[in-house]
Amino acid sequence: MAANEFSEPHRIVYYEADDTGHLTLAMLINLFVLVSEDQNAALGLTTEFVQSHGVGWVVTQYHLQLTALPKTGDQVQLKTRATSYNKYFAYREYWLFDADGQQLAYGEGIWVTMSYATRKIATIPAEVMAPYQSTQSVRLPRLPRPDRVTTDLPAKPYTVRYFDIDGNGHVNNAHYFDWMLDVLPADFLRTHQPADVRIRFENEVTYGEPVTSGYQLPAETLTSQHLVQRDDVIAAKATIQWQAR
Repeated sequence: MAANEFSEPHRIVYYEADDTGHLTLAMLINLFVLVSEDQNAALGLTTEFVQSHGVGWVVTQYHLQLTALPKTGDQVQLKTRATSYNKYFAYREYWLFDADGQQLAYGEGIWVTMSYATRKIATIPAEVMAPYQSTQSVRLPRLPRPDRVTTDLPAKPYTVRYFDIDGNGHVNNAHYFDWMLDVLPADFLRTHQPADVRIRFENEVTYGEPVTSGYQLPAETLTSQHLVQRDDVIAAKATIQWQAR
């Protein structure tokens, strides 16, 4: 049985865009999460229902491929599918289309359920997966990982704010993209956009904790490396390939 798909329209608004008027990478992630949350609601999988099983959904990895980013005022279509899963991991896909149906971005993510009691990965409850009609599979697609990089990178410090925290009690994953891209030169960000993003979330970061965002962008390449750390603990790492706007 094919997995359920869900789609909905959306208009890009000013607070989702940067100073060039283009949708930001963090907001693209927020839109992908939004369409999946709306699918959950349509299937009766409310946050309360999931939490009643003592767990919450947590993303561990994303792979994004982008052709273009829409601008403020553009009408777009969001689509998602909870494609497959096994005992501990769920594979979900995302699409962003323009008003003419042309694909602007594609994303895939690996999700787990985290136990609120232990703060560790838990078995995905069968009741939580059933409405998606996803394919149960021993092996899920392997998402490409970020490149290996040294932990000794030029870095900028940040402190986790109250409004960075989500309902699971840790940093909303979209904020990692803000930290990672904020350290890049403004002139570079205004003239380039992501083409391929590989990000992996390693450890939780919670309210009030200090983090650093390190990066490397060799002059001879359009590939940046990113590392968000809490002291010596890696919170998230990413490799981003860029293209000129």
